[in-house]
Amino acid sequence: MANEANVDLVKISPNANPPVCKIMDYGKFKYEQSRKEKESKKKQKTVSLKEVRLRPSIEENDLNTKAKQAIKFLSKGDKVKVELRFRGRELGHKDAGLAVVNKFIDIVKEVGTPMNRPKFEGNRLVVTLDPKK
Repeated sequence: MANEANVDLVKISPNANPPVCKIMDYGKFKYEQSRKEKESKKKQKTVSLKEVRLRPSIEENDLNTKAKQAIKFLSKGDKVKVELRFRGRELGHKDAGLAVVNKFIDIVKEVGTPMNRPKFEGNRLVVTLDPKK
């Protein structure tokens, strides 16, 4: 029947008993399948991770500027990784760095929520912020 219609015989489910076949134009089927995949990829939203770096001795205005940048990233739907780096003797004052990060989180809390609590990774204090839905 497939030869008479000048189309292909395609096995849809070869493991079934008896195997299920369909008479169709295989080239057209593959083309339509690839179009559907492309269309579904267009509708996906990719979330990227942006990074904001802070220092423990950051001034108020600089902190507000970094917070505005993070708010812009979060409002676009991106995640923000806040990283506070300690150098030298600053490691002895980890509580000051934690206060800076908590202050930063308070500034951006209306557009983003922290995924986890701030944690130390070596000489850095890291927290990731998720955009609010």
